[in-house]
Amino acid sequence: MGADSRNGQFILASLHLVFLLSGIATVLIGQVLPHFSRAFALDDLQLSYFFPAQFSGSLLGTLAIRWFSRSQRLLESTILGAFLMSVGLLLMNAGQIGVCLTGFFVNGLGIGLTLPAINLLVIRMNPESPASSLSFLNFFWGAGAIVSKPFVDMLSGENSILLPTTLLASAICIMVLPLIVIRSPFSSPGREDNEDNPRSRASIWLSPFAWGLALFNFVHVGFESGMGGWLTTYTDRLTGVDHTHFISPTLVYFLCFVIGRAIAPLWFRFADENGVITVSLFVLLAGTALIIAAENLLVLGIGAAIAGLGTSAIFPTNLSRFYRRFGKDAIRDATPLFLFGTIGAATITWSMGLISKRSGDLRHGMIVLVAAMLVLIILQLYLSKTERQN
Repeated sequence: MGADSRNGQFILASLHLVFLLSGIATVLIGQVLPHFSRAFALDDLQLSYFFPAQFSGSLLGTLAIRWFSRSQRLLESTILGAFLMSVGLLLMNAGQIGVCLTGFFVNGLGIGLTLPAINLLVIRMNPESPASSLSFLNFFWGAGAIVSKPFVDMLSGENSILLPTTLLASAICIMVLPLIVIRSPFSSPGREDNEDNPRSRASIWLSPFAWGLALFNFVHVGFESGMGGWLTTYTDRLTGVDHTHFISPTLVYFLCFVIGRAIAPLWFRFADENGVITVSLFVLLAGTALIIAAENLLVLGIGAAIAGLGTSAIFPTNLSRFYRRFGKDAIRDATPLFLFGTIGAATITWSMGLISKRSGDLRHGMIVLVAAMLVLIILQLYLSKTERQN
């Protein structure tokens, strides 16, 4: 095995481990909200400000990715993003709410620089099998999301998240070291492949179908962020205690989310993309309704399991529709699709906190998720009809 091959394997392993840790860092916000609620005596509207803080950082990071990609600096983007995630995690331990919010912004900026860059790097390192390589990569993110809550629960003090955030920041810095010390062809500045792609961004985004997919992404990513971000706090409110059991509805939700991603290819043996999305939406609606109607932990856990399975296949299948409709090189023109998702995440998570504050009941805030589901079903009917007509 040559040196270049060994270096490539080390780099690929490091990218997967950083991706796993990024999964923990991404969904950490939902697990630490109860801590900040106690530490700063915040209501739900004030708690909701943490979501726009993180997602606005992620938005800026996502916008910067195009420059890093065009200049062949995706490894540099990953390294910078990992460093920023580490800084953001440490800032969350400040005793001032403004500094904590800054920490979430910096963490989001690191996430926005890291996740898309690693996805693109894995595609470039596995050009013959991009789909399977990405599926394997995103399993690592899901594994990080699964362990995020028990990781926080087991290592947090009664009034402190210093230990889990410090350990996570340290692990991210250690895992990114191979990307710094090992030379790789992907770190050389250059011109992006397919720079002269004949299908321009303008031609794609003149299509109402493209904007329909972007709006669908806005609502669905917002739903996923709202569910993952507020479920832990909602569970605590429902049970009346600080819920730190290992098997929690949040863990069940992310576990079923990852299981659903793993079995999603089987669904396509029986239905096309639109069929899979339509069935998934109704499964997700049932799970969400059960969560809102739950009066005990068991029913809440069952609803979380159903919701996790329902939502698992929707995002990648919607992304697949975009690439199938506009061509395999459409990844260079997909920026609005991802930006809409990030903005939707900030909007829906914040609106849930706003409604909860004004009504005095987080259950009312969770109803935003049902409204989001109804919008998604209407959008899916439109998108399906448009595809049939074409």
